[in-house]
Amino acid sequence: MTLEIYDTTLRDGAQGVGINFSVSDKVRIAEHLDRIGVSVIEGGWPGANQTDTEFFAQLRGMTFAHARLAAFGATRRPGVLPQDDLQVRALLDSGAPVITLVGKSWDAQIRDVLRTSPEENLSMIAETVAWLVEAGREVCFDAEHFFDGYRSDPDYALRCLETALSVGAHRIALCDTNGGTLPDTIEAVTRRVTADFGAVAGIHCHDDTGCAVANTLAAVRAGAVQVQGCINGYGERTGNANLCTLIPALQLKMGHRLVDDAQLRHLSSVARDVAEIANLHPPINSPYVGAAAFTHKGGQHVDAMRKASYAYQHIDPATVGNHTRTVVSSQSGGANILDRARELGIDLSDDRALVRQVTARVKELEHRGFAFEDADGSFELLVERARGQERPFEVIDYIALVEQREGQDLVCEATIKVRIGDDVVHTAAEGNGPINAIDAAMRKALSPTFPQTATTQLHDYKVRVLDGHGGTAAAVRVLIESGDHERRWSTVGCSTNIIEASCVALADAFEYCIVQARRAVAEDAASA
Repeated sequence: MTLEIYDTTLRDGAQGVGINFSVSDKVRIAEHLDRIGVSVIEGGWPGANQTDTEFFAQLRGMTFAHARLAAFGATRRPGVLPQDDLQVRALLDSGAPVITLVGKSWDAQIRDVLRTSPEENLSMIAETVAWLVEAGREVCFDAEHFFDGYRSDPDYALRCLETALSVGAHRIALCDTNGGTLPDTIEAVTRRVTADFGAVAGIHCHDDTGCAVANTLAAVRAGAVQVQGCINGYGERTGNANLCTLIPALQLKMGHRLVDDAQLRHLSSVARDVAEIANLHPPINSPYVGAAAFTHKGGQHVDAMRKASYAYQHIDPATVGNHTRTVVSSQSGGANILDRARELGIDLSDDRALVRQVTARVKELEHRGFAFEDADGSFELLVERARGQERPFEVIDYIALVEQREGQDLVCEATIKVRIGDDVVHTAAEGNGPINAIDAAMRKALSPTFPQTATTQLHDYKVRVLDGHGGTAAAVRVLIESGDHERRWSTVGCSTNIIEASCVALADAFEYCIVQARRAVAEDAASA
């Protein structure tokens, strides 16, 4: 059976905490959604805010390769004709070929929220759907709080669906708006709807019990033909059903054909790109598309994976555009070190003694508080040092001063001595904080000899307290993400002194930059 993918990232997803899409953000996301074969893209609620109104104006007349655009709105207000309700007219004016019309199906909501009668609510549904259908639009009736309504008064909840279908609604979406229903109930109720009305139902689930994906799969088993959700599970409160989990689960596990293989391979990159547009970190633990989905850490797991890739992976990660990754930590064995080094382009298979040395060093440093899972730059340097690579520079000493005097601006200054070959370079710099001052002083010392360090940018700086019981005297771990115009890398430092931990991570960041530049020159010379 062919299923429709209905995406509501631009409307329901935009209601998630911390998400604020601009018009250009929404256009870019819509292009990504079309790229993975989404059937319907719900663009927002025209007339509800300026962003959504401008979005529909900008996309007027635009044709997607795969998707159709839907505008979201509500049934007419009690006692008002559809053509006299400005928000209903805004739906028509949006130009969207699909209109998703939300209406009440729970008697308690009709009484307490709409403050009207059940019969008037049925008239609101019928008249609004009919008016939009007569105007040539395809209408999906979004039965809000449907499962709560069915629990309260099943006959009335079903009458709401019947009313919408009788005047031309193309789809009826069964909404678990509060996210409080469990899969067995979702499946049973959806099966009843399918038996009564045929293959016309969609399913729209929120994740308040952590069951949105499971609920959606249950509804599909019961005959739902449309699945609604958001990229990365964004949405109101705890979010909506995660399409990045639903699409591969339905296609790879349940045999439904939703998208073609090439579109499915774009899923991981789209999940990351939408997260970047939303200015959020991609969810690391997200099934299928998360960075951790096919990442292996335990030594026993990694050893088994090297012998049989199916051992701890339920699918080939390339199917969804992801990849296998090995991380190193205190849980690591030699297999982790070999695999992670190989991923970084370093072959250690012929030097078991070195592998044991690196493994022991990783365990020692992690015991002290270092963490190499997300610090590939520091791990690669650790391996190269174990192989005897000479360090391009050495930090001899440094001083960081912070001065605050009454009536004066805060002053932060750092001095640093760095040994480069046989020379000692002594520099000073100011910054808006002690770490920024050390960063500036270190760049000033290194850039005349290593000019690539001058263009290295710091993209992220994170501090983690390792033991809160120590208070301000506790050890801290500093993770720094740096990069240039070609790549990014992460380095780590750890100390009971936050400045020392930062300085260690900064020094590794600059050293990694230098080592990579030298390697690139050597590779160019070898290929010339």
